[in-house]
Parts: sequence; structure tokens; C-alpha cells
Amino acid sequence: MGKPKNVLFLQSSSECYGSGKIILQVLQVYKKEGLNPIVLLTNSGPLQAILEQEGFPAYVQNLGILRRKYVNPSGLLNRLSKNLKAYRFLTELHQKYQFELVYSNTLAVIVGAYWAKRRKIPHIWHIHEILPGPGPLVKMLAGLLDQSSPNPIAVSQAVSNHWQPILKKSTIEVIHNGIPYGSFLENYPSAKNDLGLPESCFLIGMIGRINPGKGQLFFLELAERISKKYPNTHFILVGDPFPGYEPILEEIRKEFKTRSLEARVTYLGFRDDIPKVMAALDVFVLPSILPDSFPTVILEAMAAGKPVVATRSGGASEMVLDGETGFLVPIGNVEKGVEALERLIQDPEFGQKMGASGRKRVLREYSLEAFEEKIKTHLWQHLRRS
Repeated sequence: MGKPKNVLFLQSSSECYGSGKIILQVLQVYKKEGLNPIVLLTNSGPLQAILEQEGFPAYVQNLGILRRKYVNPSGLLNRLSKNLKAYRFLTELHQKYQFELVYSNTLAVIVGAYWAKRRKIPHIWHIHEILPGPGPLVKMLAGLLDQSSPNPIAVSQAVSNHWQPILKKSTIEVIHNGIPYGSFLENYPSAKNDLGLPESCFLIGMIGRINPGKGQLFFLELAERISKKYPNTHFILVGDPFPGYEPILEEIRKEFKTRSLEARVTYLGFRDDIPKVMAALDVFVLPSILPDSFPTVILEAMAAGKPVVATRSGGASEMVLDGETGFLVPIGNVEKGVEALERLIQDPEFGQKMGASGRKRVLREYSLEAFEEKIKTHLWQHLRRS
């Protein structure tokens, strides 16, 4: 038997949020298939520690990740410089490993596509984003997809519907995310007390990385309206900011005071016990104000048996069955959001039925086994082409 094929994985962050959780599952599939994954992270963090613990070689190099804040002349020059350095680092790493496949996780990582194309190495792009603009950036990414990735993966039909019409060569395959659900299926009887809250309160929570699109400020608008009318409710916010988006957190803290929410909303920051936090909730809310491709946290909420109130944004519209496993509300529509929450507050038993339906749906439609099988099939299609 020959030496295992080395596969280079490029990951856009070292955090254990959505894309970080998904890359861990993909790595396990590749390893089971006898390949040797090597991971390049753009920064140090929790994911790096997990990779090292599980025996995956992990390197750190600034990959010049694309974020909205860099879409300006000085920002783009900064990204170009970082990508050139990353390109040279890939070349050095290639001398050691002789990669036979490159896997870029999220469109925020672009250096791998350029590098693989120049070396005629097969490239897989796993698309997690719906990017409305700016137009030149969207056009550039679509062109790079066409040149480097004949069969990219999209995490939802919404993502595919966004990118496929502007691609000329590439054909997107939709593979819905799947994660291990075991810890979200467990009971945590004292979950609210462990958060310092009475078991009798009606707890509404949002879990998500703080960035311009997740809608934390919209969540606080809902909290203000609901808490005035229902004194037994309490709200929690979980998640820390992307580097560079710390001002949004400061704005959130100011809104606590402006809206007199200090006693009604608890900010928990980053947590590594999400299954337990999710178990404490009576309702999970994801109020994204920009298109959210396929939020893994909704899978977690459904697995935990929680009714979901989400905006009609990208993948959430595929995941949540409106009126059956939760409610879908228009982006930014406070009235509809309040209406959905009131229905669940006034009829907790109805919310529990929704949560039970959501759990059945996630285990049936978005199983880890189905995800792994599709990733495995996709992988060998690429390797056969090469």
C-alpha cells in the first residue's frame, strides 16, 4: 500500500463556531478514508487545540481572510499583502507534504484557490456565504470559483441559488451540514439555576458570533418590547465578537443601559458549554439581519428540542418549518418577532410541541451520517478526476 495522500485544509478561523464545527467533521471523514489532512489556520485559538488533541497536523499563518471591513482601498491592499505572504507559506508547506488536494473552507479564504490553480492541484471550495455585494467582489469570487473548483460545495440551497446563476463553469453541490447531536439530546435538569436564573423564568436566548449580520441589536429590540409586557421573561446573549468587530459589542452594552435592560438581559460572552446553555432555554432566537447561509446553531437548537424564532434569511428558511418547528419572521420586523415570541410565551406547551417536532426533523433531515456519506462521495469524485 502506498503512502496516504496529503490534503491541505485552509480554515478561515480558529474558533469553534459554525464553520469550525463543520471542518472538524470533514476532517474525520477524510481521515477515515485513509487520507492525511494537514490544516492551516489563520490564527491560534480553540480549534487549534482540538486539532492537535485529535492528531491533525495544524499550522498557523495569516491567510488574509476577506471580511466586509476590508472592502475599501486600504483594506484591500492589506489583504493583498497578507495573501502574498500566505501564498509563499503554502509553497513552503508543499515542499514538505506534496499536497494532492486543497480544501478551502468558506469563501473568505481565497489564497488556496489561486495557489492550487497555479499548481494544477484539485481544489474543493466549501461555500458558507451568501454575499449580496459589493458587485466587483462577488464577480471576482465567482470567477475564481469557475477557474479553480469545478464542483464546489454549498451548505444550503439558498447559498447555491445565490452563486450558481453567476457561475459559468462550476456546478455547485448542496450538502447540508450535519454535526454530532448527542450532547444536545441530553437532559440538564438544573440548567437555568447553573446560569444564576430561577427555573420559573421564561428564558429566551440568542447564540451567535457578534458581527454586523447576526442581529444582536434586533434581539435587544425584541427583549425591550417583551420584557415590558412579560416580567417573568429573561434574555441571554451568547457569543464573542469577530476580531475587529469589538465596537459592536460596545454598542450592545450601551443599548443595555439605553433600553434599561441590565436586569432583563444577561450577556454571557463565549461559552464552551453550549449544549447546557441551550437546554436552559425555552425559546431560541436567531434574528440575522443579513443572509445567513445555514446556521449550525439552529441545528443545535432543534436537536435540543427548542422552538426556533428566526428571520427569513438564507438557510434558516430551509431549516425551520414555519408554524411547525418554530416561526420565520421578516428581517428586522420587530412586530412580527414580538408576535411570534408572545405566542410561545402564552402557550408554553405549544412551544414544547414545536421543539419536539424540530428534534425529529433535525435527526431525520440533517443527520451526521448523511453529511459524512455525501462528503465522502464528493471527495472521491475529485480524486478520481485528478
